[in-house]
Amino acid sequence: MKFHQLSTFVAVVDHGSVTAAADALSVSQPAVSQTIRSLERDLGVAVFDRIGRNVRLNAAGEALLPGARQALRDLQIARDAVASVSALRSGRLDLVSLPTLGVSPVAELIGEFHRRHSDISVRLVEPESAARIGSVVASGEAEIGFTELTSQGAVPFDPATGPDRLESVELDHQVYVVVYHRSVELDEVHAPDGAPVPLTELASLPLVTAIEGTSTRRLIDEAFAYVGVAPRIAVETELREVIAAVVAAGGGYSILPRVVAEAIGSPDGDIVIAQVAPPIRRRVGVIFRPGAMSPAGRAFLEVVEESKRRG
Repeated sequence: MKFHQLSTFVAVVDHGSVTAAADALSVSQPAVSQTIRSLERDLGVAVFDRIGRNVRLNAAGEALLPGARQALRDLQIARDAVASVSALRSGRLDLVSLPTLGVSPVAELIGEFHRRHSDISVRLVEPESAARIGSVVASGEAEIGFTELTSQGAVPFDPATGPDRLESVELDHQVYVVVYHRSVELDEVHAPDGAPVPLTELASLPLVTAIEGTSTRRLIDEAFAYVGVAPRIAVETELREVIAAVVAAGGGYSILPRVVAEAIGSPDGDIVIAQVAPPIRRRVGVIFRPGAMSPAGRAFLEVVEESKRRG
């Protein structure tokens, strides 16, 4: 197999068609088709199922994809190392993060990294599942991931990922709070001294939250189950902007990371944030593949370690 065969194969997968891959690679569509056919001849098996003008990755292609991505990344690592000689004059850093970590700590760390290495571009994607993030890093699609860690500090992972393939650096605990508009009748659940709001008293009120299967929803469901009650779901959505808008409009309360809750605004400024009891928190950190880091990846981990030391 040759480099241009693998890069063309991955381009067809990432862009969804031969035509789109040809545009992205600035080559002709017949050239892409010919390269894929030569790859299949070398492998002795087709990697795409062809349906009319469309192509779909088949079982052989799925088996090839992780290794192809890593081979391309390994070559890029070698090129970066030679070209930059640790000067970090060019290149791109691929990150993946849970959406609820995007503002803090991810944005803060990206900002600090870019101040030091302004010639390095950063690409951030946000799958919702913590297990999916482990797979993205393990497969080489991203070098560094920001995710929740288990109570033992381990990395949540898909069975195909394997916990031994990743290392983690714990950053902090992310604290969840209740957030609502003053027009929502929550005053009766507040203690006079501003004590945390009991989950048992929130259960009957309208909750605006993420859909099932997301990291935040799992935490919320587990917290209510722990105190023996079920929340009354008023709105569930995968769109964070909708959660914020519904809360700001007085459509119910939500339970969100504090930094996310603090970003919710309303025209009248009547957004209330309070702690919950028992507290809801999760351990968060960065994950990466040891021994497979680009210069930019290593430099980013240095920023992470410095931030952790500063507290």
